[in-house]
Order: sequence, then C-alpha cells, then structure tokens
Amino acid sequence: MTETPASVPAVSPAFAAELAAVAARIAETAGRRIVELRDAGVDVAATKSSATDVVTAADHEAERLVTDLIREARPDDGVLGEEGASDSGTTGITWVVDPIDGTVNYLYDLPIFSVSIAATVTDPDAFADGRRAIAGAVSAPRSGELFVAAQGGGATRNGVPIRVSGQQDLGLALVGTGFGYTAERRAEQAEVVARVLPRIRDIRRLGSAAYDLCMVASGRLDAYYERGLQPWDYAAAALIASEAGAELLGVDAQTPPGEPLLLAAPPAIARALHDTVSAKR
Repeated sequence: MTETPASVPAVSPAFAAELAAVAARIAETAGRRIVELRDAGVDVAATKSSATDVVTAADHEAERLVTDLIREARPDDGVLGEEGASDSGTTGITWVVDPIDGTVNYLYDLPIFSVSIAATVTDPDAFADGRRAIAGAVSAPRSGELFVAAQGGGATRNGVPIRVSGQQDLGLALVGTGFGYTAERRAEQAEVVARVLPRIRDIRRLGSAAYDLCMVASGRLDAYYERGLQPWDYAAAALIASEAGAELLGVDAQTPPGEPLLLAAPPAIARALHDTVSAKR
C-alpha cells in the first residue's frame, strides 16, 4: 500500500490515549464476534504461504467488522489488514489490523488466539515496515484478556498496569517463539531453537505472536523472538511490550525490529538472547 498522508499528526498523550480507547473498544467487539463464529463452526476459506497456513471465513468477516468500525470512528484514517483491507487515508494515521492472530489455534479451537489493532504513523527508523504504533489493543477473547497501550502511557491488562519480568539471567528465562508455515522457514527456525534451548530455562510456542508479546509485557514470558513476522502480527503488541518495559531488537544494529527478526525482552537479558538467536552456525 502506498501512503500519501497530508501530514503526520502530533502525538500528544491525550491523542494517543484517545486512539487506544478506540482500538480497545473495536478489539473487544471483534473478539466477541470471532468467538461467536467459532462456536458456530469454522470453515477454511483459503490458504496462504502453504497448505498449513490457513485463512478462515471468520478472518474475513472479522476484518470487515473491524474496518467498518474504524471507518465509523475515524473515517479519514487509513487501514491495513492482514486479509487485504487497504486504504491510505488522509490523516497520517493507519490502522494495522490482524482480525485473528493465531488462526490455526482458532481452527482447532485452542483458546490462544487474538484480535490485534494498532494506530500507526510513518517512522522508517522504528520498525522494518516503516511504521510506529502510537496506540494499540490486543483482545484474547477466550481468556477474557484485553491488553492496551498508548505511546508514553504504559500498558495494561484488563485496566491494570503491567510490566515485564525482572529476569536478569538468560539461563533462567522462559522464552516464547513462533514458526512460519513453509518448510524452508521452519528448517531455519528449528536450527535457531536448537541453539537457544540449551541456554535458557525452557521455550514455549503458543501460536499467536500478538499474545506472545503481551505475555512478555505481563511478565508471564521472560522474552520472545521470531523471524518472519508481518506488521499486523506485531504492531499493537510490540507497543504494549515496549510500554511495559521490554527492549525491542531487530536482526542487527542497522535493521529495526520486524520481518527479519523481532525480539522482546527485559533489558537485562535482551542482548544475550539476541546474541544467541543470531549466532552463526
């Protein structure tokens, strides 16, 4: 999508909080809807990168619902959705949407899936996709959790402030990660796991990148890393993790976090984990 906003709005704490409230309301609404759809039964609508990388009819319906609610609340903003929504808008704000993050979990009725909504502005230095979230919300409807953050305003879970863990020893860290859906990407990721696992307490693969990052923000995971994430996977949750005190790192010092690598951890262990993940074979 080519964005040609007239200007990027000033981001005051009050403006960021206003956008966060919009994101939270819409994420909760969409979360309730996808649970209703799941309970009624789920159909695979398409596949993406491989036969195991699925899209459900609920993904499409949820994205339409989120897009409609955003346009109702802020009609001149842009929207970028995982399932194809694309509108550049005129305000400098683009809403980055993942209607169901963790679609395979959703397909199997595993309870870890989420709705991720972030209000972003253009910032080439912030993330690999050239956007920076200034407000965001992640709804995990099966667990009844709503994670929200606004730039400079901290992060909350169900309205209660959250912080990353105080872990200072990588060897005692519980680390989350995720895997892609192509054989080539999975082979690469398996090599990284084999390198990381002996140097940490244990590893978890929950199946939703947005939820993983919120677990780091909550201190329930000490750290998280993954290669191959797309903007809708992390836009809201990376802000939530950052506002909760996580350090975010990319694949190297010259590359912002994003598709090549996004790593989130308390500052005391972030560099050590990054060195382990990025070590050459």
